[in-house]
Amino acid sequence: MPDLLDRLHTRAPIWSAGMGGGLAGPALTAAVCEAGGFGVLGCGGALPRAQVTRLIEQTRALTSRAFGANIILPMSDGSDIEACFDARVPVLVLFWGDVQPFVADAHRREMYVVAQCGGPDDAVAAADAGVDAVIVQGCEAGGHVRARAPLAETVTQAVRMLGPVPTIAAGGLATGADIATALAYGARGVSLGTRFLASREAAALDAYKERVVAAGAGDTLMTELFDIGWPAAAHRVLRNATVEAWERAGRPPAGERPGEGEEIGTIGAGEERVGIPRYSVLPPVTDFAGDVESAALYAGESVARIDSIGDAAAIMATLMDELRAAT
Repeated sequence: MPDLLDRLHTRAPIWSAGMGGGLAGPALTAAVCEAGGFGVLGCGGALPRAQVTRLIEQTRALTSRAFGANIILPMSDGSDIEACFDARVPVLVLFWGDVQPFVADAHRREMYVVAQCGGPDDAVAAADAGVDAVIVQGCEAGGHVRARAPLAETVTQAVRMLGPVPTIAAGGLATGADIATALAYGARGVSLGTRFLASREAAALDAYKERVVAAGAGDTLMTELFDIGWPAAAHRVLRNATVEAWERAGRPPAGERPGEGEEIGTIGAGEERVGIPRYSVLPPVTDFAGDVESAALYAGESVARIDSIGDAAAIMATLMDELRAAT
């Protein structure tokens, strides 16, 4: 019987991650869809309902293909999910929380639900709640990370425990050979964040993308440092001025960290600009003005195998060529 991944009719088993804070906007989402993958719009980050609706409309203006919308549950007041329901986004991706309250309402609207999970236990709970697929992270992932074990472990266990529910692998993947390895673990597809962050369509500042390309795996750090807006949530970032100052100070707790209360930049909010404090959860998106080296630079260990910034379509083509060569 066809499952969710069959019904989406994508040519490639490749999803672009719904990176929050505006990083995965309509341009990236649509470009991945048009290139034969499955694009996921980043609607997480406490975006107001009207803005989520606008992002969905802008994406639909760029592609007629199915796409997803990602919501980060700890940062959601429910209105962003309602916007997705009203728009009947084909796939609702939910991260970091109990998905059960939303599954039936989504299914009534003929929407699919995918839960992003940190390991097999989370994945089984999501499957029991009725989701149509799961994304399972490994601890190599960039951005916010629930996983505590490597992808090889989390995905193989999840595939074994989930049975017919399709598993999508995420974390530390950047090449077609990486994708082939994940599929060999039993995953039906992959979700790539950092690889598509280094695309021209990603809504990140060029200086941020250039840091991703220049970095090695040892330049990333798992931490809870950038916690203003989302406390006590582990995330992987690139080492930068804020990280280094905190480490020199002996890694003090919140309230005692160097530069707390300082404004490192501003970002647009309608017709106004709002200040971004040091240790904010928000990354430097395209309209960020300020000190990029002090902001949260989310990136996974896959930076070690990313050496260029390119169009999303070209990235997709390269990944598919590499995948064919590796299988």
